[in-house]
Amino acid sequence: MTLSAIPSSLEEIKAWRDAYRLEMNCQIIHDSIHVRPGWSAEYSLTTDGACIGYGSVAIAGPWKDIPSIYEFYVVPHWRNRLFDLFSALLAVTGSRRIETQSNDSLLTAMLHTFAPEVASESILFHDKFTTSLAAPSGAAFRLARASDQLDISEKQLPSHGVVECDGKLVAKGGILYHYNRPFGDIYMEVAEPFRRKGFGGYLVQELKRVCYELGNVPAARCNPQNFASRGTLQKAGFVPCGHILTGLVKG
Repeated sequence: MTLSAIPSSLEEIKAWRDAYRLEMNCQIIHDSIHVRPGWSAEYSLTTDGACIGYGSVAIAGPWKDIPSIYEFYVVPHWRNRLFDLFSALLAVTGSRRIETQSNDSLLTAMLHTFAPEVASESILFHDKFTTSLAAPSGAAFRLARASDQLDISEKQLPSHGVVECDGKLVAKGGILYHYNRPFGDIYMEVAEPFRRKGFGGYLVQELKRVCYELGNVPAARCNPQNFASRGTLQKAGFVPCGHILTGLVKG
């Protein structure tokens, strides 16, 4: 029996990517890398020529100088050979870095096995509570308009919003769909003079509502050391569900 990793294409691994997405059942942060031309190198994992999974390596953008394995999937009945298959992937790709979200159990297990030091780049959040935060005094949420100059396209306006207070735009944010639908990534920004006054939590709450109304599922992330954002997201009903982890392969 020969276990191998061989260069492949996005079309050739499509069935296994679909299985991976189904098994993950959450926002997949790196999902869009596959469809950006020249950003991802795909590999089929095989046994005696039969495909039993795939691996993906990010090779452009932030990963141009340090190619990183970011997806690794093996069909369930071959998972007793996970370590051998991952070793084959490492050998063929030459990649020495792994980047994964911790709720991806297969690649996280490989990360902690092959990389002696692991760091968190982001905390991932999913929505667990419906909140009823009152608008701060004098404030109101509305959908974004072209005149708000948010540097977004017209078609993105329905998924973006602002908070106005006494006629001033004090907070802005939106829902991004760079990842796998129906999950939408919520972001927000509050003007410095209005921070720590409840505007952020109120804005996130309203963006969550908009996300659901558009037929999608809200998610979010932030830097582990951004204590203010962590608190704001939790105040609006988000709960941590994982981390984006990175590590360098030993040897």
